[in-house]
Amino acid sequence: MDGTAAAGDRNPAGSPAGNQVGGPAGTSDAGHGSEASGRTDAGQASAPNGLGRAGAGRDAGQSGMAEPGAGSAADSTTGAGRAATSNGLADPAGTGASGDPAKKPSGRTGRNLPAAVGVGVALGAAVIVSLYTVKAAFLIVVLLAVGVGIHELVKAFGEFGIRVPLPPLLAGMAAMTIGPFWGGTSFLVGAFGVTVMVLLAWRMFQGAEGFVRDATAAVFVAVYPALLAGFVPLLLAPEDGPDRVIIFIAVTVCSDIGGYFAGIFFGKHRMSPLISPKKTWEGFAGSTLACVVGGALLVHFLLQGEYWEGAVVGLAGVVCATLGDLVESVIKRDIGIKDMGTLLPGHGGAMDRLDSLLFTLVPVWLLLTLLVPVA
Repeated sequence: MDGTAAAGDRNPAGSPAGNQVGGPAGTSDAGHGSEASGRTDAGQASAPNGLGRAGAGRDAGQSGMAEPGAGSAADSTTGAGRAATSNGLADPAGTGASGDPAKKPSGRTGRNLPAAVGVGVALGAAVIVSLYTVKAAFLIVVLLAVGVGIHELVKAFGEFGIRVPLPPLLAGMAAMTIGPFWGGTSFLVGAFGVTVMVLLAWRMFQGAEGFVRDATAAVFVAVYPALLAGFVPLLLAPEDGPDRVIIFIAVTVCSDIGGYFAGIFFGKHRMSPLISPKKTWEGFAGSTLACVVGGALLVHFLLQGEYWEGAVVGLAGVVCATLGDLVESVIKRDIGIKDMGTLLPGHGGAMDRLDSLLFTLVPVWLLLTLLVPVA
């Protein structure tokens, strides 16, 4: 029923309100909200005695007594319930006590598209300017973005009762994000190893209770996003590094844009309802087409590679970008939040934008190194 409740039968005007139990008077059937729309099921209207059973967020009857309904699904918002009136009759579906229609989020995806486009253009400009002026300046952009992402993860884990030491994580991330530009893969591996050692020792001095839980989460953040982001300087270091970084970012953006529009216009078959209800196979097909075409063109014109080599890069990009988005969705569902933050209007937090990029980075770096080696 697309998240709206069907209107139930109501008493004819002037008929007694309390003469029947379970009959037409004072009853209405509740419609079941779909998980994809993110709204909770509508509760039943009040019983003949004027005492209503209502879901969370619904107005009680005249007596002011209501019995809570079942809890809502994860990441859902309270749907429009049916408010009980003084005689126990339910208002029409989708209206509150005042009778005003319930407000629906704008857009089929709930995203503020103008704000999202504006933020995307600003981020793209910052990336291009820093890449093609002073290469090391781009690493500062990466450092800031990943640092904010780590802060969001640590804060979210803290609300879940998991204590992750932030200072050593930020220091280790900075070493892994900047050092490999000059020190290569050896520096990246060494910096990661030292970061893990410091994290374990740091947490050890805070007591034994919850050590394994907290240390595991700390190492997790040291890998995702810190270690994965450490491949950015490896991709940037060669003479044609800026072009390679552009290919990596553009392929990921192609996945997002292709999947977004294909999902809006053609999306019907959900890919993973339990993890990310909005993702559809039609959207994935749009992502694949955009990534393969974009990868083929970019690798050919920027690195003088073959079209098929770029198509392979694009195909790997769409698979990894989709997996990265799903992994981020699982993390957010596990800790019970919708977005990692509110830093970027129309996008959410920094990690909500880094999720696909982090998963795409390493495979694109590896494929470009093998297929289109630096001259």
